[in-house]
Amino acid sequence: MQWTLVIPLKPLSRAKSRLADTVADGVRPGLVLAFAQDTVAAGLACRGVMDVVVVTDDPRAGRELSALGARIVPDTPARGLNAALAHGAEAIRLMRPGAAVAALNADLPALRAGELEQVLCAAAEFPRAFLADAAGIGTTLLAAGTDRELRPGFGSGSRARHRVSGARELLLGGVDSVRQDVDTGDDLRAALALGVGPYTTAACADVPVPGA
Repeated sequence: MQWTLVIPLKPLSRAKSRLADTVADGVRPGLVLAFAQDTVAAGLACRGVMDVVVVTDDPRAGRELSALGARIVPDTPARGLNAALAHGAEAIRLMRPGAAVAALNADLPALRAGELEQVLCAAAEFPRAFLADAAGIGTTLLAAGTDRELRPGFGSGSRARHRVSGARELLLGGVDSVRQDVDTGDDLRAALALGVGPYTTAACADVPVPGA
């Protein structure tokens, strides 16, 4: 099965406020963009991925991620994360009815294409499936196979919410890079320990991360 990834991204100036105790406000937007660039680049390098759609209204992010090969869809609903994901999935299926769609967080700077492929291969066995984040509370990926509604329920406590929605939880080992999203300083240190991509590596060269 070939997948289209749909990745939501807030305006950079408003993203990742919980990193404020680790990263200065002036450099945080650039770091958030680097997370997204590494996520998109790994997604495009994954053999199971046909294309990547980023839902964002941020002009800078749109330019940089488009240059990597992502297709940019404006966040016209402007009603938050789940509305953006549903809008992205709808845009994909207007062009390719029945496409297999996987929602993926934009903050996976350590993402490896091979590990993402492993997750998507496992997800293809079920109508809808999801992968919990490293903390075991949230979700980093939600997949909906051909002709299945995505029904995203991201946000605090989304692991339980996606279970209740009927999506199958993927209990996989060896896919830490797909689980390790970054919301806090501790998350960033964990991602750096895994080994982040080139964009985040470059961004962090000018951003001291305490404890890293």
